[in-house]
Amino acid sequence: MSLARVRTRAQVGLDAPPVIVEVHLSAGLPGLAIVGLPEAAVRESKDRVRSALINSGFEFPQRRITINLAPADLPKDGGRFDLPIALGILAANGQLPLSALERREFLGELALSGELCPVKGVLPASIAIRDAGHALFVPLRNAAEAARPQGAEVYGGDHLLAVFAHLNDQHRLSRENPPDFSRYCVPAGPDLSDVKGQHQARRALEIAAAGAHSLLMLGPPGTGKTLLAARMPGLLPALGEQEALEVAAIRSLVGHGDALDMQPPFRSPHHTASAVALVGGGSYPRPGEITLAHHGVLFLDELPEFDRKVLEVLREPLESGQVLISRAANQVRFPARFQLIAAMNPCPCGYLGDGTARCRCTPDQVARYRSRLSGPLLDRIDLHVEVPSLSADVLHRGAPGESSACVKARVLLARERQQSRQGYLNQSLNPSQIGEHAALSSNDADTLEQAMRRMRLSARAYHRVLRVARTIADMEASESIASAHLHEALAYRVLDRMPG
Repeated sequence: MSLARVRTRAQVGLDAPPVIVEVHLSAGLPGLAIVGLPEAAVRESKDRVRSALINSGFEFPQRRITINLAPADLPKDGGRFDLPIALGILAANGQLPLSALERREFLGELALSGELCPVKGVLPASIAIRDAGHALFVPLRNAAEAARPQGAEVYGGDHLLAVFAHLNDQHRLSRENPPDFSRYCVPAGPDLSDVKGQHQARRALEIAAAGAHSLLMLGPPGTGKTLLAARMPGLLPALGEQEALEVAAIRSLVGHGDALDMQPPFRSPHHTASAVALVGGGSYPRPGEITLAHHGVLFLDELPEFDRKVLEVLREPLESGQVLISRAANQVRFPARFQLIAAMNPCPCGYLGDGTARCRCTPDQVARYRSRLSGPLLDRIDLHVEVPSLSADVLHRGAPGESSACVKARVLLARERQQSRQGYLNQSLNPSQIGEHAALSSNDADTLEQAMRRMRLSARAYHRVLRVARTIADMEASESIASAHLHEALAYRVLDRMPG
C-alpha cells in the first residue's frame, strides 16, 4: 500500500481543528515534499522524521514521498506533525498495518533519535479528540495534561518505538488516568486583612466580586490600589471542573499546560503592552492577556498610560465575553469572559487631592490626562471609586481589616442568591432582565432619572448602575432594590461626577 492517512489536530484555537496527514509513495527520484500551508518548523520535520526513523531501526523508503496536510487552506505550525508523519510513512511503506491507525490520533515532535518531545496545545486537542470518540497518542510528558478531560483515552510514549510497539500489539502502553479534581485545592494568596483603612475601596472590591462587576480605582501613588487588586482572586469562588479545563486549555495553547489550577487567573500586563499582546493575534493567532484572564481577573495598573488604541480594543470583549481574530486564511475565536480591575492616578503627577499641595498640574493637564480614557470605555466600567492617601497613624496603629475568608463568605452567599434567582450573575443581566430583577420604586426611578441628567449618564451607564444596585441588595439579602442601594451604586460613578 502506497497511501496512508493519519489523523492529528492543528493548534489554532480551542476547537483544535482536525488535520489529515496523507502520505503517498510514488516512483521517481527519492525525496520528501510537504504541502498544505506548512510553516518553517513543519517543513523542517522531513529531516527530523527521516533521522528518527533511521535511528530507530526502520527502513526509510527510497521513493518519492508526498505528504499532504489537509485541509490545505489551514496554516500548520509547530513540531506536532512529526509523529503522525512518521507513522504515515511506516504505514504507506507496509511496515505498519493501516488498521492500526483507525480511530486513533497522534501528536508529538520527534528528536533525531526517535524520542518524543512535548508540544503545545495538547489539552484543547484532547478535548476535541475525546468528543470525536478517538484515542490519542502523545509524548509521555504531555500525557497527564491530555488526560484531564473526563473520558479521554490517552496513551503516552517516550519514543517512536514505544508507539509503534503498541500499534503492532507487541507491547501496549498504559492508558493515562484522569486527574482527581477533588484533590486540587486553591492555594492561599494575599489576604485582604493586609489592607488597612480604605473602607470604601474594600466595599467596592467586595461588590465587584459579588456581582462580577468591573472596577476602576482612582487615587495617588501608594494608597493601596495594586494591593487591593491583587487580593481580588482570593474573594472569588474556586473554578469548577469545566472552568478549570477551559483555563488550562488556554494556557496549553501558549505552552503553559503543566499545572492545573483551580484558582481564578490573575493577569497584570504592563502598560507598554501592545494591542496584539492584550487581545491576541499574530500571523498564527494566539490568545492574548484578556483570554489568559478568562474566568478570572485582568488588572490594568496605570490605566491612562496604556496606548488609547490598545484600550479601545477592550470595549467589545467587555460586552461579548469573547474576541474574534480575523486573518486572510482563517478566523479564530477566543473566550474572554474576564473581570476588569483597573487603577489610575488622579492627574499626571499623581498627587492631586492628596492633601499635601504637591500637585502643580493645571486643570488642562488633568483634563488631557483623563481624556486618555474614552467615554465608551468608562461607560463599560461599573464602579469608579476613590482610594485616598492614608495618614501615618492609620498605617501604624490602624486595626487590620477583615480577612479574605470573611469577605469571601459574603460574596459566595450573594452569588448563590443571584444564581438561584436568575441562573447567572448580575453583570450578565440584559436590559429586559434588569427591568424584571432590578425594578425600582417610583421615587427611586425619579432619583435615577435626575442623576442621569446631572451626571450625564448614558443608557449603558444607567443599566450598569442598576446592576450594581441589584448586587448591593443581594449582599444584604434584600428581595428588592432600596433607596440606600441605589444611592450607593450612584456613589460609585466618581468619574461621572468629576468635571473634565
